[in-house]
Amino acid sequence: MDTIRLYNSLTRRKEDFVPLNPPFVGLYVCGPTVYGDAHLGHARPAVSFDLVYRFLRDQGYRVRYVRNITDVGHLENDADDGEDKVAKKARLEQLEPMEVVQHYTDRYHADMERLNVLKPAIEPRASGHIIEQIEMVKAILKSGFAYEAGGSVYFDVYKYSQKYPYGKLSGRSIDEQMSGQRALDGQHEKRHPADFALWKKAAPNHIMRWPSPWGEGFPGWHLECSAMSAKYLGQTFDIHGGGMDLLFPHHECEIAQSNATFGKEAVRYWMHNNMVTINGQKMGKSLGNFITLREFFDGSHQALQKAYDPMTIRFFILQAHYRSTLDFSNEALEGAEKGLRRLLQGHENLNRLEPSDRSSVDITALPGLCKQAMCDDFSSPTLIAHLFDAIRVINAVSDGKERLSAEDLEALRDCFNKYIHDILGLKAPDQGNQPYREIIGGLMDVLLDLRQEARKNKDWSTSDKVRDALHELKITVKDGRDGVTWTLDL
Repeated sequence: MDTIRLYNSLTRRKEDFVPLNPPFVGLYVCGPTVYGDAHLGHARPAVSFDLVYRFLRDQGYRVRYVRNITDVGHLENDADDGEDKVAKKARLEQLEPMEVVQHYTDRYHADMERLNVLKPAIEPRASGHIIEQIEMVKAILKSGFAYEAGGSVYFDVYKYSQKYPYGKLSGRSIDEQMSGQRALDGQHEKRHPADFALWKKAAPNHIMRWPSPWGEGFPGWHLECSAMSAKYLGQTFDIHGGGMDLLFPHHECEIAQSNATFGKEAVRYWMHNNMVTINGQKMGKSLGNFITLREFFDGSHQALQKAYDPMTIRFFILQAHYRSTLDFSNEALEGAEKGLRRLLQGHENLNRLEPSDRSSVDITALPGLCKQAMCDDFSSPTLIAHLFDAIRVINAVSDGKERLSAEDLEALRDCFNKYIHDILGLKAPDQGNQPYREIIGGLMDVLLDLRQEARKNKDWSTSDKVRDALHELKITVKDGRDGVTWTLDL
């Protein structure tokens, strides 16, 4: 296994990835809160950590990938008071909360499948792990880092900070956090403004509630990930991922909860993908500026000029490094669409090439360059750039300007299959209509045979007529040394 260097958000530098128990790797990624359709901001961590998952497996690691579903405890404005987001949706639509959860979980899974995101090994729900969360609250109370107040239990951030450096992940000091807290209903129960809820007493009208030693209530939002990661990956595991918006307070609180429960760090490497923005502002449901994935797929949102294939959305995300901001625009999506088309057409052209007795160009460095890009903090943009460099060679061979031996052709095809399909997870946008692709391919064979017959008989008028008619249909016909090729330029 080659050394993988990844950026650890905790230390703020790249580090060599050394699993706790190789070849096993524990990977935990924060999944969605399921009270509405997934948007582009949800797609980014899903695709980004799908890339990590795919490459780790390719390198021979046995990865236990856990991605949670939040279906309880996530209150409005990410606060300790207010209405539960799932319960609010259920109230507005006059449904049971678990009906809402099931409906949007199913839709999330369907969207992820269209984006070719692999399923995690385990996908636990917060509501299915209430017992584990209650046990963790008991342990934190026993350690002295929590207190009960009016049927709720709060984490004592000030007391914790006397022993552990609370704020080390986000870089925020305890004083900054306390001075920056807003006055909210229920804050009078807290000893300090920065304290956060581990368990909340349910108000009379609160739908989602469970019995506990402190009365009927529900777990705090931050608790679920600490409890579920410990259950499925152990008290200490390798990688915890999620969006940068979760760095504070969610992940900061996770660190505190695990330290208070187990007396040690739970996560060895913290990874965060950056945000998707619109005109420089974060895309999200709370801001009301989001576009759902289904709106991208059918083009129904007013901000979209047309519909975009799921593979275009995936390629758009992978064109940027996971730690870089990704700014949405129709122009950027159209650029991604053209780039994806060029990449996949280059791959198709590669599969049509015929070998020569020897190579006139050296492509032996390509597989190593592709692996090196992925080993350098999973740099998908660098990987894609190397593949585009190779496409220039493929086009030159197709035009008869360069040659490749059978051995080099096989190596190049293996490299493209591995990195385009297995690692980047890209596939032909219309792959779901395979019967139609076969019909179109058969019709094209007939037309090109007729054109070639006309050329053989020096019937240039018919030959040009076929070519021009296909061009009107956005089908480009190209005569090369290895025969005639065609591409569909949608």
